[in-house]
Amino acid sequence: MSMQWFVLNTLTGQEQKVQKLLKAKAAEGEVDLTSSIGETLMPTERVTTTRGARRTTVTRKLFPGYVFAQLELYLDDRRRRLNKPLWEYVNGLQGVIGFLGAVRSPRGEMVSPPTPMTDEEVANIRATMGSPEDKPKVKVTFEPGEDVRIVDGPFLSSIGTVQTVDPEKGDITVTVPLFGGDTPVDLKCWQVERLEKKPEDEKPQG
Repeated sequence: MSMQWFVLNTLTGQEQKVQKLLKAKAAEGEVDLTSSIGETLMPTERVTTTRGARRTTVTRKLFPGYVFAQLELYLDDRRRRLNKPLWEYVNGLQGVIGFLGAVRSPRGEMVSPPTPMTDEEVANIRATMGSPEDKPKVKVTFEPGEDVRIVDGPFLSSIGTVQTVDPEKGDITVTVPLFGGDTPVDLKCWQVERLEKKPEDEKPQG
């Protein structure tokens, strides 16, 4: 047997629970399956959102509803003979819906076993994962041409128009009417807020 990577479909919101239980419960059955379970991945990223001058940083799952697990699922990799104790254990784990790619008949019989992930797919998943020291990404919701109000800094309360947005850095350039003309001002996204449309500004449909 060899370790291979598989995708587990989980109930939304229980990904972390499945990740923790997978190995923690592996030694509690009639057969100790600890050695048949390797690494698990649940990629996340930290995202900062802004609402006016208030900033909130949250941890967001990159693949909600999925956990990636390294398992000795097959006794024979070529013929794909299932390691049944492990197969039944994982499928019976609280929060697990099943293996992505596995096909069963209406009677519940295995028609097509799950296909292991390729090395390239695993590498791509790892590439999405940052370290805890990484700065959170800024969620940018502004678009060029949009009118905004500045809520922080020397141009506080000024109304301007978005010119450019850098989603990676969270930078935004706004033109503000100053000194008889439009002056570009470089800001952070959290320093501006979207102008709320007044009812009279709404154009009738049709």
